[in-house]
Amino acid sequence: MRRPRLGVDLGAVFDLLGGVLRWVGLAFLAPAAVALFAGENVLPWLAAGGATSGTGLLLDRLTHARRADRIGQREGFLVIALVWLVVPVFGALPFVLSGEPQLRVPVDAYFEAMSGFTASGGSVVPEVERLGEATQVWRQLSHWLGGMGIIVLAIAVLPRLRVGGRRLLQSELAGPTEIERFGATIRDTARRLWSLYVGLTLVATLVLASVGWLGLDDAMTPWQAFAHASSAMALGGFSPQGESVAAFAPISQWILVVVMVVAGLNFLRLFNVIFKGRAGDLARDEEVRLYIGFLLVASALLLVTLLTSGDASGENAVRQATFQATSIMTTTGFATTDYTQWGSLATMILLLLMFIGASAGSTGGSIKVVRHLLLFRMVRRDLAQTAHRGVILPVRKNGIVVDEAALRSTVLFVLLYVFAFALGSLGLVIDAERSGAELSAFDAIGAAASSIGNVGPAFGEAGPNGSFAGYSNLSTGILTGLMWLGRVEIVPVAVLLTRSFWRP
Repeated sequence: MRRPRLGVDLGAVFDLLGGVLRWVGLAFLAPAAVALFAGENVLPWLAAGGATSGTGLLLDRLTHARRADRIGQREGFLVIALVWLVVPVFGALPFVLSGEPQLRVPVDAYFEAMSGFTASGGSVVPEVERLGEATQVWRQLSHWLGGMGIIVLAIAVLPRLRVGGRRLLQSELAGPTEIERFGATIRDTARRLWSLYVGLTLVATLVLASVGWLGLDDAMTPWQAFAHASSAMALGGFSPQGESVAAFAPISQWILVVVMVVAGLNFLRLFNVIFKGRAGDLARDEEVRLYIGFLLVASALLLVTLLTSGDASGENAVRQATFQATSIMTTTGFATTDYTQWGSLATMILLLLMFIGASAGSTGGSIKVVRHLLLFRMVRRDLAQTAHRGVILPVRKNGIVVDEAALRSTVLFVLLYVFAFALGSLGLVIDAERSGAELSAFDAIGAAASSIGNVGPAFGEAGPNGSFAGYSNLSTGILTGLMWLGRVEIVPVAVLLTRSFWRP
């Protein structure tokens, strides 16, 4: 009896996964070198790198190097879901192999690796300063690699990706955004995006380091400058400091605000501004204007709550309000203070900001500003059509009519996002009741919103001065799954669960 054919070319999928793993394995050389010079055990890093690249080579051999033009839309969904699920598995290996006391439990190690690669920033490490130097470097490096995207990097370096590369790049760039070629091939586009990302990271690092060199912030050493610049560009939030950005001077905090705002912009637009001199594109873009508007309004609201409550005043109040609004909305997750002590109104504002996100095509997570823009205009159109039957009112973005299929995709994403968030929140509450953990409903909602939005810290014991260390293994697993869903933007995973996806 003939076995039914699948509608997905699994050979091409696993071949591409193997290519990604081969390159990710090389990244372990950086923490291995740090471990060697710091006198730490280098074997866990070499073993993890060897296992990662070795698995990639094995997949290449088993799939006989399938052609990338076999990567269609279905294969692209499966590749994205698998890459972001599998790479953190290998990323967690050195945590377990090194016997790191705070990450020795495999569930915790996988959570930390998933948080790193998805640029979430949540942590199960209660005392981050006590981590080994190699582990510190790997946390920051995984953050930075995951910011622009491992798959975008794969498109830039893998020669086999041509036709399939465009589909993958379209799916990998966060949020609905149009792919504009900056070169002869989509590979050139991916290379230039990564070049821009590297360049901006270097500039941010040098600016922060100069603050330390000039004596304006003695705590901002070159290592701290790179760690926080790379984390801010990835909109991640990992920090080698237990106090996060509160450990640094106000000037460093203001610089990081600028870095986060820039990183929250569409990198396709940024490329046009920096290399093509098309600054007008940025100024005219409706998503950019709404993005800046959200930041200004949120900062103003937080400032009012701080001034009226007396929690801060003067420049300190302006800085803390602006920093936290920017950090949470762009899904970075840095903190200058324990914002959970600001009161219920400020806490609610920060929770709502977790559902906004940065621009499409940025390194941020959550729903994205462009989807809010489209939803606002869809609601306005439908209300107008309710009042005036028969009137045809297209939804426009930057003066261009948005296709109805794109509008349906926006609604689908938001519905799936809210459903996954609600299910995750419910799972956390049920597990807390089962295990007898002290987790309020609001803290569960905050943890779920933070995880699926790739924000990082939440509220309660998982706030900016705490960690997720107190959560049970099941709850940690739920939060890990939410981070994964948030990074792949849910739809690819939801499609995989349908029967029609696997049919020819």
